[in-house]
Amino acid sequence: MKNIFLTCCFGAISLGFAALPSAAQPRLGWAYQVDGLAAFQGDADLSDGGEFSASRAFLRATALYNLEGGSFIGLSTSFGKLDYDFSQSNNQPWENIRDLRVAVPMRFRASDTATVFVSPQIRWDYQSGASASDGRTYGVFAGIAWQLNERLTIGPAFGAFSQFDDGGTDFFPALLIDWDINDRWNLNTGSGIGATQGPGLTLSYTLTEAIDLSLTARSERIRFRLDGEGLAPDGVGEDKSIPVVLSVGYNPNPGVSLSVFAGAEFDGRLTLDDANGAEISRQSYETAPLVGLAFRVRF
Repeated sequence: MKNIFLTCCFGAISLGFAALPSAAQPRLGWAYQVDGLAAFQGDADLSDGGEFSASRAFLRATALYNLEGGSFIGLSTSFGKLDYDFSQSNNQPWENIRDLRVAVPMRFRASDTATVFVSPQIRWDYQSGASASDGRTYGVFAGIAWQLNERLTIGPAFGAFSQFDDGGTDFFPALLIDWDINDRWNLNTGSGIGATQGPGLTLSYTLTEAIDLSLTARSERIRFRLDGEGLAPDGVGEDKSIPVVLSVGYNPNPGVSLSVFAGAEFDGRLTLDDANGAEISRQSYETAPLVGLAFRVRF
């Protein structure tokens, strides 16, 4: 079976490591993984005039301690940057965004067929020039999945994350599925490196032992604290969209994976709130082209 705990996306692209039972159990003790991506969103017209583009880079390092029975506990740290380029100075709500994350992923067996996983996280999302502490949020992604047979693992999950300035808790449900439809086709869900809050779904096809194709769609949403200047000093920005991408993955050996992807972001929306949490601007953007590459190294 393929694994569904983490996927790689600026839009979305499958690049996971173990979270649910698999035929080949990992070696006991410490295991390490480094993965990252670079992606570019082309020009998209804004409803309030002008256009914008964006680029993103993300790098994550993970250490896992594998226990008997497929359980593990780990530590993951990551750094990302998201740079926006707006064509009109009077419609430029933000520019350079920083994204720091620390997570403690855990997995353990609840029974012979059920696996529970929990991943508490702390995040800092803020514009360059703002205080990182003002962009801090925290939360958890958790779920349980049952292995119904050799080909299908499925179960419910949820995410719960705090909001800026005691703005309540953002809660979203998700469905975990890892379904080997046949020896070549697989359907799975997940979220992970570069991914923001929201569920996703990936349909993949194994072309050869080293090459696979996949089509991924997911809901993406990122909120970040702004600096003390600009259109909303010390306010909050949000970028929300539904990216859909087609990717080609090359896996020369179990420790290395390389991927390239292309697609588009649909139903895009930028929202700007002031320092008191009142919305002062909301604008949609047209479908935007999306391209990028990703890598993963395990050792």
